[in-house]
Amino acid sequence: MIEDPRPIRPIRPTRPDRLGLGEGIRWTGKALVLVDILEGHLLTAPEDPTAPLETLAELPVPLGAVAPVAGRPGTWIAAAGTGICLLGPDAAATWLARPEADARPARRMNDGTADPSGRFWAGSMAYDADEDAGSLYRVDHDGTVVRVLADITIPNGPAFTADGRTMYLADSARGVVRRYPVDPATGTLGSPTTYLTVDDGSPDGMAVDDEGAVWMAVWGTGTVRRHLPDGTLERTVRLPASQPAGVCLQGDVLHITTATVGLAAPGPYDGALFSVRVEVPGPPAAEYRPAAGPIGGRADRGRADRGRADRGRW
Repeated sequence: MIEDPRPIRPIRPTRPDRLGLGEGIRWTGKALVLVDILEGHLLTAPEDPTAPLETLAELPVPLGAVAPVAGRPGTWIAAAGTGICLLGPDAAATWLARPEADARPARRMNDGTADPSGRFWAGSMAYDADEDAGSLYRVDHDGTVVRVLADITIPNGPAFTADGRTMYLADSARGVVRRYPVDPATGTLGSPTTYLTVDDGSPDGMAVDDEGAVWMAVWGTGTVRRHLPDGTLERTVRLPASQPAGVCLQGDVLHITTATVGLAAPGPYDGALFSVRVEVPGPPAAEYRPAAGPIGGRADRGRADRGRADRGRW
């Protein structure tokens, strides 16, 4: 790994919460939200930085990530269980599709985000991280769920540039982050190139700042790293927690989630939410923008069967 020329000093969390698998953190422009994946919890962080996290929704299946739905206050599109659903203000799920419901080995949804064009993207993975078992899905404006990539082991991200023309996607198990050209009009992906590889940990959640640099949580290293558009390491945040999992920018404040899952003896700060001021701000999370009228797909309303939420990580 390139030696960091300007390390940021270690930081400490202020909130009391410790999460099993904190990830999917997003600043919506109005609220800071995140998930505890294997618990199926959607959480929000009060403005008081010392206040505990508050629960917005509890699902009986793993909850990988959410994005706000434009024009529908209190409604989220979610990568959850074996598919994609809408979570209304009452926290009831309206399922658009469950593409991994009958998959073997058993799979669950993982990280996801909306792009600047208003589509939602989310990855899936096997509970036991079986090689090449994961996929990347795109949810179009009409609610159609399309598998766009296969043969990924553990997809994390994706993260998009502000113009929506570039997508970064990590395959955490392989230690690689790929960069894909995107057609904003159709959501079609072009041929990928390797953006960077990580040999001392696993690339996890990512966010792109206003200069096009990528902030990346590196699982297993206790670090979050800022890489320039050409892949050069520019900055490192060092944490007193070994498993950083998700990042987002609230203006010039970088928020970082961590995890305790898989640790035989978690330290006092493992699983905490960290926040640190940085030099370059970033935009709020994009919204999923549905087409006018009902959103299509398998819109069966209700609660899903409980998945194997006691296994896996990422």
